[in-house]
Amino acid sequence: MLLALDQARAAAARGEVPVGAVVTDRAGRVLGAAGNRVEEIADPTAHAEVLAIRAACAELGNPRLTDCTLWVTLEPCPMCASAIGHARLARVIFGAYDPKGGGVEHGPRLFHRSDCLHRPEVVGGVREGEAGGLLRDFFRILRERRSRIDI
Repeated sequence: MLLALDQARAAAARGEVPVGAVVTDRAGRVLGAAGNRVEEIADPTAHAEVLAIRAACAELGNPRLTDCTLWVTLEPCPMCASAIGHARLARVIFGAYDPKGGGVEHGPRLFHRSDCLHRPEVVGGVREGEAGGLLRDFFRILRERRSRIDI
């Protein structure tokens, strides 16, 4: 999770929402790591999870990550949860819960649906305070900047 938090900090430094993700294999080797790049490359699908999954699949030369773990600083949204299912990740470990935009423990709860393609093991709340703090600080600073511009 520490590497995912580093990716989130790097995303924030680029002006992106600070979410970071890392895919590791069974032995803990990093296969892919990314932070959000939505604004940078003008791509609404450039979430950290999707980018890390793409990198891991490229590293393995396989679209399935069956023995792999995704570490992500924020509960995946529905789009990312769907990508996780299609990649057949074994585990998802996330930091902060996302009651508004989450798709795993909140919202559509995709892995709990009877028609779910694949159900990974899910563990939430790992380093939740640190991951949530990055998000709160980012949005607080963004609101402060916007309020100065509006004056």
